[in-house]
Amino acid sequence: MTDPLLQVEDLSISFPSANGPVRIVDGVSFSVGREVVALVGESGSGKSMTGRAIMGLLPSRAKVAAVRLSFDRQDLTALPEKGWDSLRGSGMGLILQDPKYSLNPAHRIGRQVEEALLLHTKLSAAERRERALDMLDKVGLPDVSRIYSSYPAALSGGMGQRVMIAAMLINRPKLLIADEPTSALDRGLQDQILTLLRSLSEELGMGLLLISHDLQQVSRYADRVMVMRRGKIDEQMVSADLANAKSDYTRALWAARPSAATYGTRLPVYGEQP
Repeated sequence: MTDPLLQVEDLSISFPSANGPVRIVDGVSFSVGREVVALVGESGSGKSMTGRAIMGLLPSRAKVAAVRLSFDRQDLTALPEKGWDSLRGSGMGLILQDPKYSLNPAHRIGRQVEEALLLHTKLSAAERRERALDMLDKVGLPDVSRIYSSYPAALSGGMGQRVMIAAMLINRPKLLIADEPTSALDRGLQDQILTLLRSLSEELGMGLLLISHDLQQVSRYADRVMVMRRGKIDEQMVSADLANAKSDYTRALWAARPSAATYGTRLPVYGEQP
């Protein structure tokens, strides 16, 4: 991969505590180009903290250090707040796991989808509406004129997540970070949303960092997978090589995937003695 969009080198994140700093992310390094990369790990592994550090969304008490943290050749460690305001929603976008916490219940869908255009472009109201309707259609929503005028409460969880994707992609960012974008949905909708994200990343020529706890699911949609454990990257590989992983932890996660062959049996537990 040449000329990556995102470069992360030796990233560490720590928080103060009564007993001294607690390091949540410890020396993480990776890059993302115009591809789909999955960052996978169990709860507390540091994967979401890593995503928020890239977006400049960590709380002020967090201490972030990195040899390099750059996006599109821009040093994120030296970016002032105005620079972040310009970058978010334009160069980079973030999708969170539950649309009911991301969409404002007091505003219509159209206004929320158009927000990035209002902040980052000089398009007229008519042009913004046309772009919003087109993006709502691209994410597979029916009757987009009705949805454009609706409030979030009128939408199902799957429809709300599609609206969030439309809102993040409407200004055509170069990189999208999706943090557990399907965890609030049932299995069928999860696959629909991940298929949609994959197809849109290819159509728009966009990099996608897919953060998840579900190795077997995201492996079907990602070009590469990074497995994170206890604040570190345990292993990185192309998705097709997961069955031949070198890390004991990655092999255990891969072996624990449910299938027809394991139905009704107890799945293995990492670190458990046979």
